[in-house]
Amino acid sequence: MSDPRFAILDPAAGISGDMLLGALVSAGAPPEWLRSLPARLGFREVRVDIETVDRCGIQATKVNVVLPGELQEHPSHPLAHSEPHIPKEDHSHAHGHRHDGHAGEKHRHIGELIEIARRAHLSPWVEERVVRAFELLGEAEGRVHGLPAREVPLHEVGAVDALVDIVGGIEGFEQLGIERIFNYPAAVGNGWVRAAHGAIPVPAPATAILLEGIHIASDGPVVGEATTPTGAVLLRVLSAGAPPSHWRAGPSGAWGAGGRNPAGYPNALRLIIAEAAPEAAQVVLLATDLDDLSPEYLDPLRDALVEAGALDVQIWATQMKKGRTGFRIEVITSPADADDVASAMFRHSTTAGIRRQTLERLTLARREVSVTTADGTSVRVKIIEGPDGPRVKPEYDDIAALARKTGQPAHQVARDLHNRALQSLFSNKES
Repeated sequence: MSDPRFAILDPAAGISGDMLLGALVSAGAPPEWLRSLPARLGFREVRVDIETVDRCGIQATKVNVVLPGELQEHPSHPLAHSEPHIPKEDHSHAHGHRHDGHAGEKHRHIGELIEIARRAHLSPWVEERVVRAFELLGEAEGRVHGLPAREVPLHEVGAVDALVDIVGGIEGFEQLGIERIFNYPAAVGNGWVRAAHGAIPVPAPATAILLEGIHIASDGPVVGEATTPTGAVLLRVLSAGAPPSHWRAGPSGAWGAGGRNPAGYPNALRLIIAEAAPEAAQVVLLATDLDDLSPEYLDPLRDALVEAGALDVQIWATQMKKGRTGFRIEVITSPADADDVASAMFRHSTTAGIRRQTLERLTLARREVSVTTADGTSVRVKIIEGPDGPRVKPEYDDIAALARKTGQPAHQVARDLHNRALQSLFSNKES
């Protein structure tokens, strides 16, 4: 995967495995891929149901993993104040990973789930994160229950559900072509939930361990368990933390529904597809004045600065001390590239000193597209989203190359490419 886009998970109402699966499908991951996942994992009788539901007025995608006999994991419900006693026969674990089900119930250990995932022919990118997720999950549950990580048992329904949630929650980003994921702070919920031997506070013990190092949000109106162990471990293995400070949102509206449907807030996970905006962030201005560099060496200097990471290079003539003619060199670069660009300026010019400032730069959104000419040549065209509509500018180097190839004047080539780009842009919008 080498997509410049990235994803931002917004778990303002929490995150669980099925919520992430729903958000991924809502964002464009193929439903057929998800429905076929249980069979790839060796569970041919397990099906995945996908539906559109309403969560407090927001359309969201709900995913259910259903085993034979219509068995499936259900969300934990908050304990009402009128329920001080939990019946002993209630074996539903607060976070869906039940360990002590009824006698004779089949269990699978974390180590077995890791081996199942390894046999599923996953890509290296996916397999590495899936294995790490189960290792972290086993370590957290093991700390709580006093068991070795790989020997932690999950009942059959919870084990299959966890496999589909974790493999699908990771592979879904591969389906979208996205490998960079960030997250906003996660809500954990509040109150108490039912457990096998009584009530336990939110977050459940394993969830609290898995959330170590993750920024926690104000829970707002969220009641009960918001983030499950599966949701927490997916954040751990997928997210690089807080999103970049400057980015542009792509098509939004991807929501994955949770199992509960409270009236007071949308119990859903939002997934934002974004792209970096490196031209709309903090920049560093590097400037120097030269009076002892021959003008013929200015172009090689400009090329060296751009190669080192300069976003823009401006050069103009100045009058320096004792009436000498000189040149002002000003370079805009990102903070990350500023040292490399400064080194290039020292190396490829005669300057003995550079002025350096950090600035905020505001720009319009921009992107690059390709336009095909009548003879099949592909030309790069920059599209700038202006307040009054798009502005189109063909790439100068491509204009010059096409003018040399065709023998046409460069300004005529530029005008033709400009018109072709506008026609293509508006025809795409109409379609």
